[in-house]
Amino acid sequence: MQKNKTYKSEALAAVHETAADMYAAGVIDKQTMRRFDESCLTPIHEFSPEEIRALREREQVSQTVFAYHLNVSRKSVSQWERGEKKPGGTSLKLLSLIARKGLASIA
Repeated sequence: MQKNKTYKSEALAAVHETAADMYAAGVIDKQTMRRFDESCLTPIHEFSPEEIRALREREQVSQTVFAYHLNVSRKSVSQWERGEKKPGGTSLKLLSLIARKGLASIA
């Protein structure tokens, strides 16, 4: 199963996919492929509870609406904002996109 990747732009998506094909063919090494990953893919970082709340408030949406767009429960968003749990995987990627481009980028 192939992972979904989120690229910084369509042009970088094309560059990265070409590099991935070159890596699969053995033309470029793993270290070079990692550099392509870093420069082409949307960076992900851990979000603190305060950052998650600030991000939601910046977008002026309720926990329920925010959760809907992230495809998680309102309870999950509430737990993230209180620091009881941490977002992971796809949720982190979506939070990173929202932080960079706004909620409209995933809506």
